Amino acid sequence: MTTVGRVLTSFDDYPIHQGSMPIALTATSDPNHYDRYFFNGYRRDGSLYFAAAMGLYPNRHVADASFSVVHNGEQINVHASCRAPDDRRDANRVGPITVEIVEPLQVIRLVVEAPEHGLRADVTYRCRTAAIEEPHFFRRAGNRVVFDYTRLTQFGAWEGWLEVDGVRIALDPADTWGSRDRSWGIRPVGESYAYGAPAGDRQFYWLGAPLNFEGFCTHFDVNELGSGERWHEEAVVAPLGNAAAEARTGAYTIGWKPGTRHAESFELTLAEGDGEGTTATITLEPIVNFQMLGIGYGHPQFGHGVWKGELVVDGDRWSLPVADPTSPQHTHIQALSKATYIGADGTRHEGIGILEQFVVGPHLPTGLTGYFDGYAG
Repeated sequence: MTTVGRVLTSFDDYPIHQGSMPIALTATSDPNHYDRYFFNGYRRDGSLYFAAAMGLYPNRHVADASFSVVHNGEQINVHASCRAPDDRRDANRVGPITVEIVEPLQVIRLVVEAPEHGLRADVTYRCRTAAIEEPHFFRRAGNRVVFDYTRLTQFGAWEGWLEVDGVRIALDPADTWGSRDRSWGIRPVGESYAYGAPAGDRQFYWLGAPLNFEGFCTHFDVNELGSGERWHEEAVVAPLGNAAAEARTGAYTIGWKPGTRHAESFELTLAEGDGEGTTATITLEPIVNFQMLGIGYGHPQFGHGVWKGELVVDGDRWSLPVADPTSPQHTHIQALSKATYIGADGTRHEGIGILEQFVVGPHLPTGLTGYFDGYAG
């Protein structure tokens, strides 16, 4: 007697299918298919920063998660990786890290229980704005699709507590803001595999600036080729509450810190319409650079989608700033930054947020050469 293979799971009982296959099977067999959460939070005075990430890679049968805190000049991290569950209802927990959707697109709870690595947390995110669906990300290298994914970005406030080395830190939503994103589709993850003949290059240029202010939020991000040509961009002003974000045209100037690929200055202009309308200017002043390595981005052992075993949990920590910012694993950062918004009428607003930077390869408009070479001036 032959046993018929089955992949039906609990979510197949809901009317959520977007194709003819059961939920456990993705629309593509591309091993780089992924589904991901990202969160960050920070005190408005810049004295505390934390971030979390959780990813599912169904075609690699891997799930992973990380949680990281910057406090008192140190970055402390816990990482977990396991075999991906078949049932998506079980995909919200990886080892000591759990993401609970309390109310979709409104309230999310994050729990971390890793005291052996110096970290515990029970924090709840409540939205300040509606979720923003960004323009679709799509890019090929020759005939091969490298990026094909959707992402939402949202602003919120945090309440609850976290512990670092046994010391509890209370989070007040009036004083602890942040942002989150959700993305899913295809992008490079996991161990590399043979693609055949070389196509394209390793150049990648990404800047992202989700910023919280008292009465509104702003978001800007951009992907550019080495020439400066944009292949993805987003610029919006998001009112508080559930109202839709208002589109803007974004232009920026960035000043690299000599010897690095990290900004020492950044100015963003948001214009209405096609860029000819009323403008506002945002200036960022970096406070501390959070190493995205702490939540798996480029991590040599706990990179996203890498098979580690049935369940593996570990931690690491380092002092900030890092000694070698041009090391490939230290290139990708989020710079927690003070933000100053000057409206078209001269009104001034003080806020805080991050400038995410991940720049590999040359970028002629801003003077970068080589692949990881620091800015020469």
